[in-house]
Amino acid sequence: MTSSPREEPVEQSLEKVVTQATDNGVSWITLDRPHAMNALTWDQRERLISLLSEASADPAVRAVVLTARGRGFCAGADLKGTPGAGGERIAGDVARVIERGAQRLVGAVLDCEKPVLAAINGTAAGLGCHLALACDLVLAAEGTAFVEVFVRRGLVPDGGGAYLLPRLIGPQKAKELMFFGDSLPAAEAERLGLVNLVVPADELAKTARAWAERLATGPTRALALTKRLVNESLDAGRAVAFASEATAQEINMTTRDAREGVDSFVQRRTPRFEGR
Repeated sequence: MTSSPREEPVEQSLEKVVTQATDNGVSWITLDRPHAMNALTWDQRERLISLLSEASADPAVRAVVLTARGRGFCAGADLKGTPGAGGERIAGDVARVIERGAQRLVGAVLDCEKPVLAAINGTAAGLGCHLALACDLVLAAEGTAFVEVFVRRGLVPDGGGAYLLPRLIGPQKAKELMFFGDSLPAAEAERLGLVNLVVPADELAKTARAWAERLATGPTRALALTKRLVNESLDAGRAVAFASEATAQEINMTTRDAREGVDSFVQRRTPRFEGR
């Protein structure tokens, strides 16, 4: 039964509004605060950061899916949940809140040592949009949209938006989205390269599971090193990128999965990677 607009939902524990379950090597992290379009409070952001850090360190986790329940993926930051909101503001407060909150969250996705797949079930706006775009792969349900909503509130994009968007679609298109704040349909986001695949809404979970489980059977450390190489290459010159690539392969060749990959090739069989 759906609450009427006048009813104030009772907030649940963090474990219920950001749920986590591990299945077949995949950590499923779900935003579950649908009455607020999954707008993120400060505490929720901290839980997400913690879950991503735990996924990096847990050998039983080999891929992560970030999704949500309800009509929206994430409407952005819930400003009511920000420490000190509504109180007296002093110089530096806003910058500190952004650095410790939204930027840490986006950084946690980018730095997670396991591949992170976003399964976008509804509108991703503001910080929610940047949270999605920080993921390594993005699936979106038909009818969803991405919105750089900041300009509508007279704000500068934060949470890494001005860093992520130009690197994904180029500065001109990034400025268009950020200057106008228009809703970008999933199909257009796919055409621009912000989304890997758009699927019918009733196939989103199934497709996300298939992709994530395929990632979870891959060479986990090789994927982690590949993710780092790609992310760092966007800010590096050729010499640095080439040196990083050679070093990464040197490190990777010490893993069991690399040995298994070479052995299976020589023996003409399908490799069985352990994530080690």
